[in-house]
Amino acid sequence: MLTSRQGAVLGHPIGHSKSPALHNAAYQELGVNFSYRAIDVEVDGLAALVAQVRAEGNWYGLSVTMPLKNAAVDLVDELTDVARTLGAVNTIIATNDDDGATRLRGDNTDVAGIVNALRHAGVGERPRAAILGGGGTAVSAIAALVDLDATEVVVFVRNLAKAAETMEVAVALGAPATLETFASAAATLGGFDVVISTLPPRAADGLAAEFAATGDQADGVLLDVAYDPWPSALAQAWESRGGTVVAGIEMLLYQGVEQVKLFAEAGGYGTLATDKQGDVINVMCDAIGVHRRKPYEQNMAG
Repeated sequence: MLTSRQGAVLGHPIGHSKSPALHNAAYQELGVNFSYRAIDVEVDGLAALVAQVRAEGNWYGLSVTMPLKNAAVDLVDELTDVARTLGAVNTIIATNDDDGATRLRGDNTDVAGIVNALRHAGVGERPRAAILGGGGTAVSAIAALVDLDATEVVVFVRNLAKAAETMEVAVALGAPATLETFASAAATLGGFDVVISTLPPRAADGLAAEFAATGDQADGVLLDVAYDPWPSALAQAWESRGGTVVAGIEMLLYQGVEQVKLFAEAGGYGTLATDKQGDVINVMCDAIGVHRRKPYEQNMAG
């Protein structure tokens, strides 16, 4: 029996991650000899883990989550255009050269994940949008909103000075983006068509209480990328004021579909995952307990 090639999701904390369930369901459906697990690693341990991947030579790829997305940029051999522009990597594809050396390519599938999660929720073109947080996922949210031709993007952060790089990305993408502090967020969130929270679990709990206390109605869609615990305090507050909530698990699903396609192609399976995308999406939905997609939704990603 051939030894399976390895893959993993990296992050800290990572015990709650549903990525192993997603990926392993997809690889079983495709009949490919891939294994996938979660590895808890912090920023200061990432370089050593990547060096191990290179040395072992039997890896097909890595998923990268908080707080590692920015640090991963400097540890790969090449970057796709989107990863380079965003300065954030959520996908590392491993291939072996003719001499056996492992080569790593950094990519970012979060953008497709956000776009398709919002489209699945019925978000159309040219929304007026807000983003909570200014880190590695926030830049992906900005890129996704550019794809949706957002008319305005307000990025709410705790520290304006620390968000300078985020705004540099926004300028590079041509996004109509401005920065505001969290102090002004609660009073204005209800007026946006789309709100994307890129904050870690529970980090928006205080803001949720402030928003609920305003008594404002929420007419738009909230995508909260944190999905454990769920529902988040922010999701509950938003829904209680009449808004539509999209769980981060939807983003995880759609960005994961893109990763599976990239990993399968790099692993020598050609377009198998793309050709069977509808089946892959549905078994991934089963794995995380969300409803299967209709045929037209199965073709969103990409």
